[in-house]
Amino acid sequence: MNILLAADVSIKDLLGGAEKGLHEEAVFLAQKGHKVFILTRRLNSHDSDHEVINGIHEYRYDVNTNNPVAFLLSTIVNGQKLYKKLSSEIKFDVINFHQPFCAFAVHLLPGAKNTKTVYTCHSLSFEEYISRSPKINFLTSCLNVILRKAIEKFSLDKSDKIIVLSQFTKNKLIKTYRIKEDKIVVIPSGVNINHFKPPIDKNALRQEMNIAQEPLTLLTVRNLVPRMGLENLIKAVPVLQQKGIFIKLFIGGQGMLKEKLQTLIKELKLEDSVTLCGFLPDEILIKYYQTADFFILPTIELEGFGLVTIEAMACATPVLATAVGGTVEILGSFDRSFLFKGLSAQDIAELIFEKYSYYKNNPDEYKQLSINVRKFIEKNYSWETNASHVESLFRNMSI
Repeated sequence: MNILLAADVSIKDLLGGAEKGLHEEAVFLAQKGHKVFILTRRLNSHDSDHEVINGIHEYRYDVNTNNPVAFLLSTIVNGQKLYKKLSSEIKFDVINFHQPFCAFAVHLLPGAKNTKTVYTCHSLSFEEYISRSPKINFLTSCLNVILRKAIEKFSLDKSDKIIVLSQFTKNKLIKTYRIKEDKIVVIPSGVNINHFKPPIDKNALRQEMNIAQEPLTLLTVRNLVPRMGLENLIKAVPVLQQKGIFIKLFIGGQGMLKEKLQTLIKELKLEDSVTLCGFLPDEILIKYYQTADFFILPTIELEGFGLVTIEAMACATPVLATAVGGTVEILGSFDRSFLFKGLSAQDIAELIFEKYSYYKNNPDEYKQLSINVRKFIEKNYSWETNASHVESLFRNMSI
């Protein structure tokens, strides 16, 4: 099959879950013998309009980011122009959209109706915008939300099938956009289990990273935005310290809350206990996953899936998380006792203390837990499992 993956992100720099998912899908489909192409917008990090990455041809169009209207118009004009050029040279069997703007541009073309289309909804676009963007200008924020909702609704309606990563997101689409249930297919995301894997020697790795053997080492990797609940996690640290636990918490990620979190860490006198690591590229991120005793996911809302959850578990690191969104579906299938009772700092501290106390006194059981965590991912969330379902859907649609 000739497959076009149309997205608003690029596989050149794997900065987050959207980029990683797009990359893994493209590579898997190409390895299966399909011809895979990517249509996306040109970013500041791009040196050209066309680049071959791991055998995948990525084509890019320019956008104007001065304001929402200019961005949308340039996406429509330039995105359609590039799509017309590609589709005149290549007969695509399936187009898989990964974000709404490019999908909107292509669906406006009459000729696009002749090709089967699938929309992969990682999260609702307008909700992500609200959670990530500071409300500096009320009118601008409202305009963005209105535009994003309208564009996403149009793109979803025009697509033949919709892939979601969790039942949580499926329910949101039905409730928010009144999408018919039989149009939506739940295919959980996957992780490259050959890339994210357990450490050969955890103690040696800790020495390499200058992390002492003694402290309870906790890790979270999040965009530094309000919905991630990072303030609650930081506030849980002194609660645990009062119980006599020596803790080192690493927070990976970047975002608008950086200064606020730095101030909170200083106010609570946690400079020696909590470290903001900034953006962690995969080669460094994997080491943090492998050295952590527990990965903590303190999300308050809108956790459509949580790629970091399965990445950490693939590295044999147990995850403790709030019972929010798609996380419930992952950890609920593994062991619901690893879900916090609530969202507060006290709730987070209580479960961390409970699990730490138990496994510190039962080190052999912790080793077995790590083994079970890894096996769970191998069985349920390998990328091969995910992409095989996607490929099967594409084949059935193209018949």
